[in-house]
Amino acid sequence: MRRSNPRIHLPLITEPAALAMLVASVLLVSPPAHAAISAIVVGNDATNVNYQFQYSGTPAFRRAYIDVDRNPATGFAQLGTGADYLLENDALYKHLGGGWSWQFVKTVTHTASAGAASWTVARADIGESSTPNDADIVFQVESPLETSSKYTHVYSGSTGTGTTTYYTASSATLANPERGFYHYTSDCDKTDFVASTLSGYRTNEKITQVFCIFYLSEFKNSPISQAQLDRFQRQANTVRAAGLKMIVRFAYTLSTAGDDVPLSRVTAHLDQLAPYLSAHSDVIAVVQTGLIGAWGEWYYTQNFGNAGSVSQTDWNNRKAVVDKLLSVLPATRMVQLRTPKFKRTMYGTSALSAAQAYNGTAVARIGHHNDCFLASPDDWGTFENTTVEYPYLSAETNYLAMGGETCNFNPPRSDCATALNELASFHYSYLNADYELTVLNGWTNGGCRPEIDRRLGYRFTLVSATFPGTVSRGAAMPVNIQLKNEGWAAPFNPRSVQLVLRNTSSGATYRLPLSADPRQWAAGSTVTINQGVTLPATLPAGSYALLLNLPDPAPSLSTRPEYAIQLANQNVWEASTGFNDLQRTVTVQ
Repeated sequence: MRRSNPRIHLPLITEPAALAMLVASVLLVSPPAHAAISAIVVGNDATNVNYQFQYSGTPAFRRAYIDVDRNPATGFAQLGTGADYLLENDALYKHLGGGWSWQFVKTVTHTASAGAASWTVARADIGESSTPNDADIVFQVESPLETSSKYTHVYSGSTGTGTTTYYTASSATLANPERGFYHYTSDCDKTDFVASTLSGYRTNEKITQVFCIFYLSEFKNSPISQAQLDRFQRQANTVRAAGLKMIVRFAYTLSTAGDDVPLSRVTAHLDQLAPYLSAHSDVIAVVQTGLIGAWGEWYYTQNFGNAGSVSQTDWNNRKAVVDKLLSVLPATRMVQLRTPKFKRTMYGTSALSAAQAYNGTAVARIGHHNDCFLASPDDWGTFENTTVEYPYLSAETNYLAMGGETCNFNPPRSDCATALNELASFHYSYLNADYELTVLNGWTNGGCRPEIDRRLGYRFTLVSATFPGTVSRGAAMPVNIQLKNEGWAAPFNPRSVQLVLRNTSSGATYRLPLSADPRQWAAGSTVTINQGVTLPATLPAGSYALLLNLPDPAPSLSTRPEYAIQLANQNVWEASTGFNDLQRTVTVQ
């Protein structure tokens, strides 16, 4: 850490903890090259503000510098802000002006455990008691000294009647569906999955997906045998029994000779597969288009334009394969193409917009996979023109499935800095945990693997929830729940959201649907579920615990906790039910 001249004048202060903070803060010349602080969440109601962040290590001090007037010329100078107030551990201080000069205000609610810090502060205590406003905040831990960048919070004002509960974020890796690292065991058409092995992935590694590449090499001149169709069904049943999902790809050859099959054979085989894909779509996360060329990656092919020499007829046939695959899959499932050029050539060069997302059209169902992530400047041919394709892919993947694998050790491009940047920019939901190990081990040694484990796909953190204490049967109960997506992507498949009322005496549960779509909870965004939920007139009077449930919408999975989404908070997850405990009760009368 670079330090300035240590012989500087320190104004008199009386709080020992603040003095320790002073020595560290005023001597700091530049922020650290890496930030241990992450997952910043700030929320408020009409009365209180809640500040949260995650950190590494076991620092003695957790701090938040709060610039309530957003004027760097007033208050204590800290990274471009002028902090009017300081939170340090459980104490609130007010800046008195004239450099380093603080006055103790009061003790506040503060928690720090499992790598997460949280404060709840009255708005009146920091001069934000009436008109909604905004503030700049800089977070800090010590030691070692780590400082966040500036974070701006816009106050939401009153959230209506009721009281508000704030939640503490967790830094744990979560076993949530349709996201994260996946395992590739062996070719799916040859070796059966083992349920105990798959369930062990979930329990021991927090991995919830497996790769099923199903080769049809034996059937280049014939229909797929019933035995192999039965094998695919058996594989899906095993995955379901284990509580996982599959990333699926069909292909005809592993050879660079590209000995695949013509369009007519592909079409006939997809007709055979259609009922199986439909019956088991509940445990299919996404389908990589495959089918063409070596490994189903569309380059070496005898029937669709070989080694990049692709005629218009070849492109028409390639598009026919994609369209046919989309037609035999349920409309709720996406496919993925191997390079941005493929989609841009066949379906237009404009990136998918928010207005088009999830509308069931082909462009809204075709995502992307990169199977040579970071391997070279163009990821071994994945990109043809990064100036055009990077912005396109970044925009598209806000609403589409993105995943893949690494394939070549290529430092510094394959190191942590670029990996984190591109995983975020292209909204990755999944990666191969088994390949390429030199790259993956480099992420472990470089210190970024835990963040990748946490942030692949979505990661929803509860910020606050406001509910009344008493409600009437047959009437609308106001619900206000604030969450933040700390992941790199939103869910790409449909997902239900329910408010669950559980009678504290009988244990009976009542699931009430909420009008929210988690696919719209974009990476990095804070979202609010704010609606009136009508309670059934037949609901028995009594005391009810409130819980949030994000189940899989498939009837076969909707009550299975392995397929529900766990929120990234401390002390909310119920593994036995798949519910997230909102830590509130309501009296129904």
